Amino acid sequence: MMKKSIVFLVLLLVLGLSACSMEGYRNVTADEAKELIDKKSVVVLDVRTVEEYQEGHIPNATLVPLQELENSLKELDPSATYLVVCRSGNRSAQASEILTANSFKSIYNMTGGMNTWGYEIEQ
Repeated sequence: MMKKSIVFLVLLLVLGLSACSMEGYRNVTADEAKELIDKKSVVVLDVRTVEEYQEGHIPNATLVPLQELENSLKELDPSATYLVVCRSGNRSAQASEILTANSFKSIYNMTGGMNTWGYEIEQ
């Protein structure tokens, strides 16, 4: 009985620790991102620079450059679902971390960024 209790406690500890290390956002491909956009279930948050955004962005994307994100959190709705995009997926992952650390619950990070976006863009 004691051995089963110890195994159970170790299992609980492992599950608890792994849950703590899980990212609070979900990575999606450009194709999955397009499906989310088509369902109108996300707000597209572009975290590139103004210049990158002006060169071409996903239609209706909201621009909040990564370096301004923490100071702009109060302008965003924590209950909204966001699709975060950048050029290659690195800055959007950083932005997704910032959002989830600030109690934003529904965040998607587009891996590969605009480099992998094969759909409509606007300038």
